[in-house]
Amino acid sequence: MPIIKILPHASLCPQGAELSVAPGTSICEALLDNHIEIEHACDMSAACTTCHVVVREGFRSLNEIEETEEDLLDRAWGLEPNSRLSCQAIVAGQDLTIEIPKYTINHARENH
Repeated sequence: MPIIKILPHASLCPQGAELSVAPGTSICEALLDNHIEIEHACDMSAACTTCHVVVREGFRSLNEIEETEEDLLDRAWGLEPNSRLSCQAIVAGQDLTIEIPKYTINHARENH
């Protein structure tokens, strides 16, 4: 199974983490299943950008980005060429390294 390496994030994953993930799982699902509480204000329906991540390694192994996701990413805080919405990025067979940005477009964070 592929490994997702999460770079340290001050509040969500201070030590970083490595997760073994089944192919076909979204990055968001993998994080949530492993108690890394990434924001997902739209409940993973590709209607916001709160689950934005930057894929540092393995970007090309992910499913192709669709127009809806591409349009939404334009509103994400800290957008980079290898940005994806984690709810739409599906893990294939290759290991990934991701970074969760420090901020999202939400001014106030809800407790899930």
